Amino acid sequence: MKDLRPSLQLREAEQGPTVEGAEHLVLQTDAGPVSCRLHKAREGNTAVIWVGGAGGGLDGPAGRLYPRLAERLAQDNYTSLRLHYRQPGRLRACVLDTLVGIVYLVTRGSTRVALAGHSFGGAVVITAGALSPAVVAVAALSSQTYGTEAVDAISPRPLLLMHGTADEVLPDACSRDLYRRAGEPKRLLLYAGCGHGLDECREDVDRDLLQWLREALPVQVP
Repeated sequence: MKDLRPSLQLREAEQGPTVEGAEHLVLQTDAGPVSCRLHKAREGNTAVIWVGGAGGGLDGPAGRLYPRLAERLAQDNYTSLRLHYRQPGRLRACVLDTLVGIVYLVTRGSTRVALAGHSFGGAVVITAGALSPAVVAVAALSSQTYGTEAVDAISPRPLLLMHGTADEVLPDACSRDLYRRAGEPKRLLLYAGCGHGLDECREDVDRDLLQWLREALPVQVP
C-alpha cells in the first residue's frame, strides 16, 4: 500500500456546530467528504486520531470510549480527531481517510500524532502509521490480522495491542500474532473474560490506554 498517500487530496475543512463538546468537522477530499468530530486542545502539537471498526462510526468500543477519552485528553492539551470512514469496511479507502486526517492535523499544528483503532480499525491504523512520518505511536484494540503486513514498520515507534481473552469475533491470538511480528517497543495487554467490544473491561481499558498515550506521546507545549 505504499502508493496510498498521493491518492486522496484534502481540499478544505468545513467546520460546523459543536456536538457534545466536539466540533463537527467535514474534511472535503477529491473523493468525497470525511465526517469527523474535533476535540481541540488549548495549545500544543500533540493529537490522537480515533477510528472505528468495519462499520465505521465515531464512538468506538467500550461504551463510547473515543469521546470519553478525547474529552479527558483535551484537558491535558491533546487534540483528538474522531473520524468516520467514507467507505466503511474497505481497507484501502479507510487508510486513505486516516492519512487525510493526519494531513489536516499537521496543517493546524499537530505535528505529533498517535493513531487508535478498534477491530478492522486496528489494521487501518497499523497501515496508516507505517506510511506516515507524522505518526509517533499506534494503538490497536481487538485488532484483526488481515491488512497488518506492515506492523513491523511501526518500530521504532511504540505499538500498543489490547485484546479481550473472551473475544467472540476476533480471538486474542490475533493480537498475539501482531505482537510476535512487531518490532520494539511494543506492549500487549490481555483482559481476562473481556469480549470484542471491551465492555466488560471498560475501566481497565480507559486507564491503560490513557497511561500509554501519555507515556508514548508526552505533550509538547511551546
